[in-house]
Amino acid sequence: MTAKVKPEAGNPRLAVTRKIQIGLFVNSAGEATVAELANKFEVSLDTIRRDLTDLESEKVLLKTHGGAVRNNFIPADSNIDLRFKIQAAAKEKIGALAASLIPNDSVIMINAGTTTLGFARNLKNHQGLTVATNNLLVPRDLSPKSYRALHIFGGTLSYNSNATIGSIGFYNTQDAEVFDIRADWGVFSVGAVSTEKGFSISNLQEATMLRDMMRHCSRVIVLADSSKFQRDLFVQVAELREATYLVSDAPPPNTLLSALKKASVRVITP
Repeated sequence: MTAKVKPEAGNPRLAVTRKIQIGLFVNSAGEATVAELANKFEVSLDTIRRDLTDLESEKVLLKTHGGAVRNNFIPADSNIDLRFKIQAAAKEKIGALAASLIPNDSVIMINAGTTTLGFARNLKNHQGLTVATNNLLVPRDLSPKSYRALHIFGGTLSYNSNATIGSIGFYNTQDAEVFDIRADWGVFSVGAVSTEKGFSISNLQEATMLRDMMRHCSRVIVLADSSKFQRDLFVQVAELREATYLVSDAPPPNTLLSALKKASVRVITP
């Protein structure tokens, strides 16, 4: 029995129309698989893959392994490769602004995330830093000239975030903390910022570690691009008042801005 072959659109006009429809469909749905799109538009899987490559180059959507998502859509279980593509220019601006707040010879904690990597890259002109992080990509992006010591927290590997998850303290057998770790600055990226829930992320284990890291910092800088404003995710990490600064690529909406000011959080934007 001969397998049914889906018709290919050889006419360039039909191909352009199809790609427009694919872009509209993905951006409306948030995400779609290659198989779903091939079935919907009655073309082969290879044709859909080529269309998605073209649409990503035109910044219509983001191509993922096995499908595509709209530019500002991040599934809760998305891996770090996808998150690198989201708001890349905004993250670099945020990283540069946050780095400008840090004096030389500071002790800094940095959490997992792609926005914090933008921060690490922008520390290249600093000197004498002591850096502690659970982000396994920080050593790659942090200039060796900028720090005197770089510490990586041990724990369980989180594959999606390329980070470790576990306790950041040093404890004895009675669970009493033996050494108190203290940082001048905590620089942390979050998944959402809202008036109701404060700062939140989607992963419970990462949230537990992040709250522990915040507890050991004298000042907290939260990094969040403007697509994360007035959103709530699964786990609240901290109330607004627990941050010293919020650094973003654009000002928050008025309601959130008022709440941040009331909480004595200084908002830094370009």
